[in-house]
Amino acid sequence: MRIQKFIAESGVCSRRAAEDLIREGRITVNGKPAQIGMDVEESNDSVYCDGKRIRPRAAEKRYFIFYKPRGVITAMKAQDDRSVVADLIKGIKGRVYPVGRLDRDSEGLLILTDDGDLAQRLTHPSHAVPKTYRVTVRGEVSSDQVDHFRAGVELDDGEVTQPAGVQIHKQQEGKTVLHVTITEGKNREIRRICEVLGLEVMLLKRIAEGEVKLGHLQPGEYRPLTEKEKEALLNGVGMTYTRKIKKSSAQKSATAAAYRNRRQRNMSEHERRFKKQFLK
Repeated sequence: MRIQKFIAESGVCSRRAAEDLIREGRITVNGKPAQIGMDVEESNDSVYCDGKRIRPRAAEKRYFIFYKPRGVITAMKAQDDRSVVADLIKGIKGRVYPVGRLDRDSEGLLILTDDGDLAQRLTHPSHAVPKTYRVTVRGEVSSDQVDHFRAGVELDDGEVTQPAGVQIHKQQEGKTVLHVTITEGKNREIRRICEVLGLEVMLLKRIAEGEVKLGHLQPGEYRPLTEKEKEALLNGVGMTYTRKIKKSSAQKSATAAAYRNRRQRNMSEHERRFKKQFLK
């Protein structure tokens, strides 16, 4: 197993973050500095991070949907005094991390998981996982602008975007709401396309990734994915998911009540602040 995957499946961090740990010399294998891409075996090799032994977890992988609010950085560790995703998910036991990114000024759906294989496939361009955004722009949008959006646009760095699915969802006085679906993940792609087309973005919200939809979640809230959502998400990138045996209604009610109680007890100060702010 490649060492990046070994570290990710142990729940230490994502594969990309694992590469950073290796470059920084914080990972050793059998007492020697690790190299990116090297193979390791749990039965034969001793892998350490900052002097602590890393072991793959046998626990079942976990999957959550999280509504990232505007103003929050898609990161697990703060570099300054700005809020990050980790501040709002302290009620989740163990380590999960966001799959992909939403820029600070955007909001909406993020998948959180400790499944390194899924994270890698969801973000790799070869799997072309569709992501849908609700994009509110100032003023009216012309048919020519929509056609350019759909056909692909040359960005400021010379790259040409893949064709996008675009629908005019609503037009109101002074603004237009678009539903935009893309399958690639260029940095701030939709904002850059809008800039080229002369469209001023007022609000950008991711509302779906693959078959998983944001639904009625409010900013700062999260929930576990349903069995149906997990199956659709993993199958969509060529992975197999085996559903759990269905619980009875009484078991489901008891589990939901326990989850709500635990969620309330474990709610961080950041979560309370956001909940209070958005429920005013």
